[in-house]
Amino acid sequence: MSRMVQLALGFGLGGVFLWLTLRSVDPAPMVAALRGAKGEALLLAPLCLAIGYACRIHRWRLMLRPANPGLGVGRTAVAFVASIAVNNLAPFRLGDALRCFGFSGWLGVAPGAILASVVIERLLDMIALLLALALALWWFSLTGEALGIGGGSALVLAVLGIAALLVLGQPRVLAPVVSVVLRGMGRLGPGARARADGFLGPLQQALTGLSARRAMVALIGWTVPVWLFEGATYWAVARAMPALVAPDAAWLAMPVGTLATLLPSTPGHIGTFDYFAQLATVAGGNPLAAATAFVVIIHGMLWLTTTLAGGLCLGIWGLNRVGRARA
Repeated sequence: MSRMVQLALGFGLGGVFLWLTLRSVDPAPMVAALRGAKGEALLLAPLCLAIGYACRIHRWRLMLRPANPGLGVGRTAVAFVASIAVNNLAPFRLGDALRCFGFSGWLGVAPGAILASVVIERLLDMIALLLALALALWWFSLTGEALGIGGGSALVLAVLGIAALLVLGQPRVLAPVVSVVLRGMGRLGPGARARADGFLGPLQQALTGLSARRAMVALIGWTVPVWLFEGATYWAVARAMPALVAPDAAWLAMPVGTLATLLPSTPGHIGTFDYFAQLATVAGGNPLAAATAFVVIIHGMLWLTTTLAGGLCLGIWGLNRVGRARA
């Protein structure tokens, strides 16, 4: 029942935001903007996206190598991209669950260690997006009100991002918090305490190990090109659309649209991503119809490329499982 409520809430919010995205858009100029996109120029976007994902895969492999020093790039890539495709198609972040538990044998890494790496990955990405949004707001001389996200200024977002980065680099400060959480879960019963310990223990161990080996610097270093190439993907699409009079607004749409995917929504984040990316593109100085056409193209391109590539990876993984079963 809880899952059904969550699913209904996600689809309901996605529908509301999709309606908000399209309610004031004049179809004629939007279609004209879509038709005016230069196909050959759009080809740069998937290339930037592929380079960004290569950086993501390498960063994740760095996090897993302490648990399996022999882990190769190919196996890491298959697990990573396949999980993205499942997230695109299925609710409840099932792709993340598949990455942590379904691919454990494929990667040769215990599920707890994979789960810890995914949490660290998410934290790094959140910090990067907060800092990217702060920089974009400063560059466009905007405040949070222009994006419907409250009064948070660039300075506030930057301070939050830097504070989170410092905590990530000094995991010892989390030890008292972990102890309090475990004591609280212990009052709910030994089962709840064991589940919390099974999650928080590997996470704290992974954070401590990475910071002790100075690997956190490398992870932060690889996070920068991850989001630079992600932003370049948006910018390449914007540059291919003559109807966008301010294509640099793509650098604002990227962090705003991506952060919006944290809201409950449909698989593929239909509605939530579109509304906030559209809002950011308009705030950057573009007409509403052209901004909507840009969002349609960038969302479709992001979803289609990762889903197709992830489907291929799922096929490779599935064939390997069948072969091992027959053997």
